[in-house]
Amino acid sequence: MALTVALAGDTMLGRSVAEELRSCPTAGTLVSPAIRRALAGADLVVLNLECCLSGRGQRWHDPYKPFFFRAPPSAAAVLAELGVDCVTLANNHALDYGFDALADTRALLEQVGIRAVGAGPDVSAAREFAVLEARGVRLAVIGVTDDPEDYAAGEDHPGVAYADLYTGVPDWLTELVARVAAEADAVLVTPHWGPNMTSRPPPHVRAAAPKLLAPGATLIAGHSAHVFHGVADRILYDMGDFVDDYAVDPDLRNDLGLLFLVTLDGPDPAHLAPVHLEGLPLFLDFCHTRLARGEEWEWIRERFTSACAEFGTPVTVRGERLTVDWR
Repeated sequence: MALTVALAGDTMLGRSVAEELRSCPTAGTLVSPAIRRALAGADLVVLNLECCLSGRGQRWHDPYKPFFFRAPPSAAAVLAELGVDCVTLANNHALDYGFDALADTRALLEQVGIRAVGAGPDVSAAREFAVLEARGVRLAVIGVTDDPEDYAAGEDHPGVAYADLYTGVPDWLTELVARVAAEADAVLVTPHWGPNMTSRPPPHVRAAAPKLLAPGATLIAGHSAHVFHGVADRILYDMGDFVDDYAVDPDLRNDLGLLFLVTLDGPDPAHLAPVHLEGLPLFLDFCHTRLARGEEWEWIRERFTSACAEFGTPVTVRGERLTVDWR
């Protein structure tokens, strides 16, 4: 029994992307037809939504915060058109426009049938997992972030599922993973961790990953760096960006990314494991993402192969895709 999950990193639909969506609120505005076909070929699609969806709200009061991201309400339908099944809101932009905008985000996603994890009206809701079903398999998704602490949900106020991973993985998170593993066939933990614009996972991220696998996580798919990192066994340390309008670092090349397609397989739903990964190389143009080609594709191949080698993970080229076999 095999299940394919498409995983995309930071998806920022605010600022200039928001203006494009107001003019033309369709999936074609965000990504090319080839990418839409790749998403349609997966059984489930999960991504990090790096903005709120709302027409309301005021900027979060933080004089040191440089970026605030908000997409129009119509963006929810565009995500549904892309085939997105679940998003994590556990990141440093979920509360950019306050509590009302976060509430709108959750409501708009629910209206179009997209599950959301990682943020909610209180800490209990923010830490709640979602169960996605496809091909008779129940995949649970957990979202968590290590930044910023002032966005953390509390007992009586909205916010994100915050975990100070810099000091270790908290008990509530390992206990949650263990509980969810007992209830679902497979568990995806998708953390927003580590600083921006890094080419490899920092020590606290590398330390946290095995502690999330140990209690029962099937797969870890991280994000935050805006640059894709290497892959270890069952760990995608950072998926990089999927859609945005960001300035491009000429060395880190955050305009070159990967859409990941992970195949889970096993003799029955209770014994699923990640067995195969395909990375589809992407070029992030301004507000629109298409397949990488030529020198873009070669740069991604070289960078991904080198990054994976640091973890002893061999990468194979199969057609236009970069592949990893875990089993």
